[in-house]
Order: sequence, then C-alpha cells, then structure tokens
Amino acid sequence: MTTSNPRKMLKQLRNKPAKKRKFMKHNLSKNRKFGIGSKKCRRCGRTRAHIEKYGLNLCRQCFREVATELGFKKYN
Repeated sequence: MTTSNPRKMLKQLRNKPAKKRKFMKHNLSKNRKFGIGSKKCRRCGRTRAHIEKYGLNLCRQCFREVATELGFKKYN
C-alpha cells in the first residue's frame, strides 16, 4: 500500500480502523507550529520565500504579481 499522497490512502482504509490508526500514526505529516513550514502564502499556499513584512503573508512570486495593486513601486 504505497501512494504519493498519504491522504488518498485514508479512503481505502475507511473500513479498517486498526490499520487506519497505525497508518495515520506513522505516515501523515505533523502540524507545524513554528518554522518555515508553518508560514504559508495567502494566495497559493507555498511555504518557501515567504514575505511577512507589513502583514503581507505572500510568497515572492505572488508578491511580484500583485505589488502594483498594493501600491508598491519598482525603483531602478
């Protein structure tokens, strides 16, 4: 029983509660309370290259797309 997304396996294990508990204990990722994995982009959900300054909570790619709408100017 292998799959790329462990959440897909939960559908198959719906009728087998003992195997489901064991699978969840060992294979699901844990919730992040701090660190790089806890902060996500508001728009796309990326965890890397996160801009938190001024309460933006965007990744750098999304920030480039919406910067002019937010009032930021590009200086040369």
